[in-house]
Amino acid sequence: MDSPSYPSSSSSFDLVGRALRDYIRQRGSNAADRSARSEDDPSDITAHCPGRPSDAQEQILGAVNLDRDLRITRGNLDVPAFEGLPVEPGTAFVDLLPPGDVPTVTRRLRQVIETGEAHVARVQRLRRDDGSELVVSMSILPAATPQEGLTVSLIAMAKRLHLYASETAIGTSLDIGETAQSLAQSLLAWGDVVAVDLDYAVWSGEAVIEQAQGRIRLRRAALVPDRVWPAGYVTPGDDLPRGAARLMSTAVRRDDVAQAIVIPDRETIERALDGPRLVSALVPTDRPVSVACVPLVLDGSEGKPPVVLGVVEVWRRPDRPFHDSELLDLQELVARTAHHVDLARQHQREHAQVLALQRRLLPRGRDDTIEVATVYQPTTPDSAGVGGDWVNSFPLPGGRTALVVGDVVGHGLGAAAAMGQVSMEARALLSAGLAPDEVLGLLDETVTMLDDAEAGLATGYSALGSTCCIAVYDPVNHQVVVSSAGHLPPVLVLPDATAETLTVNPHPGLGAEFALREPFDVHTFDAPPGSLLALYTDGLVEDPAVAIDERVGMLRRAVSQVHPWDDLQRAGRRVVTELAPPGRQRDDVTLLLARMTGRRERDTAAWCLPARDDAPARARASASALLRKWNVREDTRDSALLLISELVTNAVRFATGPVSVRLIRTGQGLLCEVGDTGNGRPRLRRGGPFDDRGRGLRVVHKLTVRWGVRWTDAGKVVWAELAR
Repeated sequence: MDSPSYPSSSSSFDLVGRALRDYIRQRGSNAADRSARSEDDPSDITAHCPGRPSDAQEQILGAVNLDRDLRITRGNLDVPAFEGLPVEPGTAFVDLLPPGDVPTVTRRLRQVIETGEAHVARVQRLRRDDGSELVVSMSILPAATPQEGLTVSLIAMAKRLHLYASETAIGTSLDIGETAQSLAQSLLAWGDVVAVDLDYAVWSGEAVIEQAQGRIRLRRAALVPDRVWPAGYVTPGDDLPRGAARLMSTAVRRDDVAQAIVIPDRETIERALDGPRLVSALVPTDRPVSVACVPLVLDGSEGKPPVVLGVVEVWRRPDRPFHDSELLDLQELVARTAHHVDLARQHQREHAQVLALQRRLLPRGRDDTIEVATVYQPTTPDSAGVGGDWVNSFPLPGGRTALVVGDVVGHGLGAAAAMGQVSMEARALLSAGLAPDEVLGLLDETVTMLDDAEAGLATGYSALGSTCCIAVYDPVNHQVVVSSAGHLPPVLVLPDATAETLTVNPHPGLGAEFALREPFDVHTFDAPPGSLLALYTDGLVEDPAVAIDERVGMLRRAVSQVHPWDDLQRAGRRVVTELAPPGRQRDDVTLLLARMTGRRERDTAAWCLPARDDAPARARASASALLRKWNVREDTRDSALLLISELVTNAVRFATGPVSVRLIRTGQGLLCEVGDTGNGRPRLRRGGPFDDRGRGLRVVHKLTVRWGVRWTDAGKVVWAELAR
């Protein structure tokens, strides 16, 4: 039979060839020596096939060509390793597969035909004519032209070679799930079903400590092959029942030493589990079965005892008993990969810290003037490699609300640390009454400082070029003030569903010392009740194949479809899914949606008074009539009038120009604001018994829940809150 011609995509054969050459170079001579020993020699732990050449000399690589209907057209499997496989031309390839694997493999074959992308090195079982199975490493490669179909390469790997290749492959990921899945796939060569169960502390990234007897908590991390499992059976991500510790403790705690155990038949397994619920949760089939439980043990260091990370279950038919050599192979592979699992655990712990910090910054609570929803979607579904996207919303003095979104350069702990510092500083500065442009100016200095390695704040990490957009919503004036540092412009949807991209003058990112240091611009936009504001990071709209303006337009159209009655959180997820479907995004995605309802006119009142001596009396008279109309309690009304009198008196005494007074009725109490054209900051000081200065401000401090100052273009506003 002619050997098939391999397409240009056969670079995977180069990888396989290098692995084989490395193995033969490093171990070929040893394998040849072992093949000369007697099969009865107990030192020989390699499983040999009688009548076949040694692993170092056996031809184990073959291939078959398939047409687009997945039927075999030709192949070169005429070697002992593939004896018994029916590969006659015209045979359907799926006839070589176990029935349970047909849907998965068929889907992968079709996917390679449609996409032209190879699927490399999947551990797969093939059925021989006599009903036995052969475990191979299978790669699916597209032909040179789509009309020619596929080339399927098969490597019948000897067990020791399989150990070598598996150990090399398992340590390629720092994700716990992927590491466990790689281990399970490798162990499938010894069984029909493999499950990897990890201690809950390993799975969550917590510190691993020595477990008490019978109190092991396990969670399933991997399960192969990929098929539909019976109801009640534990699948990846599920916690094992408490009673499972009886079986698992037997494996991981025998005579205070972690040892592998074999339970040879179903009757013994059911007696050990002692209950139908545990049997249905842990036994993968209703037929006769045997299991080998191999503990995943991390060797102790500095005199400490070994620590059990979990247990591996290898299930197979009882007519194929586990031989001692196979158990040695299983234990060897599991032992060699235990440190990879622990490395993944440490990475998971670091990642959990980053993710906890990022989620800590997410908005909480809801104000009666604005509804906020946020969506954060990491690059990978398991949130590995969390980036520097952050978003926040919080109340500000005067009933206003701050909406902030930013993107700190990089990923990992360095980006998370910078993200946390920048976010918290932005909140503190905005809460102190600074305007958005002033806050960005100070954040610009902070990012520059974080890049200073000599300061020891972020050695080896640079946050230069990070972006940030700040929007402040005033529910009384129904306006949004926006300032941006290198960030993409917000999208505003008016109540009539008209959507617009807010025009914000471009400015370099934070810490861009190479650029011309210009003041940050401030832009004010009208936001009538019912308006919707969208802030986002670049991961939502960036696509190398589409212009950024077009992608922002797509976002604008998607946000304009959000109905006023829609649940805002669900609407946000829908927008993100439409623009950045999971699996196709290239960066972390963050979206903030804010539905602005504002204050009702009947809940606010404002007066402008000349800075004369009668201003306090006029303010008290106007406020008194309003508070009676609002049915404010008498004691609260008296406190409010005294508060207004003190603040207006202070404004007339120390400032020039007109004095503004604004009262706002909120769900929690009253908010009083007095503005003037002065720039002096009122300061609360501890006065002596005969000191008349500052007594008015001490009265304000005693009467109010909180008070403060914020700065405006015309001067300042002193605000104070009263409980109703």
